Amino acid sequence: MEIDKKAKLRLMLTGAASGLVNGFFGGGGGMVLLPLLRGWLKLDGRRAFATCVAIMLPMCAVSAGAYLLRSGISLTAAAPYLLGGLAGGIISGKGLKRVPPKLLIRAFALLIIFGGLRSVLR
Repeated sequence: MEIDKKAKLRLMLTGAASGLVNGFFGGGGGMVLLPLLRGWLKLDGRRAFATCVAIMLPMCAVSAGAYLLRSGISLTAAAPYLLGGLAGGIISGKGLKRVPPKLLIRAFALLIIFGGLRSVLR
């Protein structure tokens, strides 16, 4: 896929925005990336989700490293979440082809709405 300079800059800014969201809030950079992968790159649902995960892995590793160096992370407290996340990631990765893209997009939208409402109402 050939990308012109203007599009490349826009994509780099999107990545930066995603990194900022991820760094400030400890996650959530995919909320920025996923819609833009679909809108700007015109990726279909499955490919956009898979690309988003591939981008988020190193981004989350960088954010975790920064948190570890600056404020400390309790690996003991994080271990059960990491194990559960690993299992969930493997299961969802294997099942991704079976889920219709429209359902994935709607589930993602509901998750964002739920998270936003929960944050506002707390």
